[in-house]
Amino acid sequence: MASAKKQDTPASARRAKLEEARRKERARERRNRIVTLTASVAVVAALVAGGGYLMSAADDKEKAETEAKSSPVRGERTWDKLTQNHVDKQVDYPMNPPVGGDHNPVWMNCNADVYPKAIPKENAVHSLEHGAVWVTYTGKAKPADVEKLGERVKATPYSLMSPVEDQAAPLMLSAWGKQVTVTSATDARVAQFFTKYVQGPQTPEPGAACTGGIAQ
Repeated sequence: MASAKKQDTPASARRAKLEEARRKERARERRNRIVTLTASVAVVAALVAGGGYLMSAADDKEKAETEAKSSPVRGERTWDKLTQNHVDKQVDYPMNPPVGGDHNPVWMNCNADVYPKAIPKENAVHSLEHGAVWVTYTGKAKPADVEKLGERVKATPYSLMSPVEDQAAPLMLSAWGKQVTVTSATDARVAQFFTKYVQGPQTPEPGAACTGGIAQ
């Protein structure tokens, strides 16, 4: 009996070690599954939260654009029944900068074009007819405002910018039949004017080209 007991002892020890190893392996697998599951849940939660944020941001942007387009621009002036004849002469416009009326047969390029010098008003009016917004300024405008407005124009097709020294205020924005004086580049009406009138409903010839005209 003593001999049999001695023979069983090594085998029992091996089985015990094997079982212990298996137990540790199962425990390790459980921990790995828990870690993987936790990480997956965190990733899904982050994606859901991120997706929700993006959707919310998109909704907010859409609502802001809708409100900007439907709300009147504070202090804006409007002219109706503007003529659209093509003429090869200078035009005596009733407003400055002009927002419409007879104009040169060739438009000023307005594909995010910033002109450092004055441009022919008759060509610029043709650009407004195509749905462009025209940003103008005088030497009294702050350089920081001019630079910031220039950056906006450079990022916006169907817009152009140039100095108009004889206008009534340092910073003005014009579209066909529409005009507003703003106090600075950060004036909220700048963003609204662009949103509302770049290829807006006031455009007599929507979709007409802003390239292929003339440039300085």
